[in-house]
Amino acid sequence: MSAKHRLYRVTFMNQGQVYEIYAREVTHGGGMLGFVEIGKLVFGEKTTVVVDTSEEKLKNEFADVERFYVPVHAVVRIDEVSKRGPARIVGGVDGGSKVTPFPVYNFGGDAKK
Repeated sequence: MSAKHRLYRVTFMNQGQVYEIYAREVTHGGGMLGFVEIGKLVFGEKTTVVVDTSEEKLKNEFADVERFYVPVHAVVRIDEVSKRGPARIVGGVDGGSKVTPFPVYNFGGDAKK
């Protein structure tokens, strides 16, 4: 598969939910240490008759986004795939997902002395 036609399935945590999206570009965050840069998102064709509501929700959420950055600890997995599946929100922490988020520590003022 040529670099121009590479396709990635990116699974990541976002506000307690597991997102699964498809993109043509996935790189380290460039100048943003600790982030994964995701660009050229790929969604289903607008000509299809069957409408997947979860994919439509994600398409609307990322409508004007050219690229976005995900913290490395929020990335569950990145796969290079040969064909696109549906972009979807798989589940969440309370939604029956088998994905457990990486613990986030508060280094601020909540610690008791």
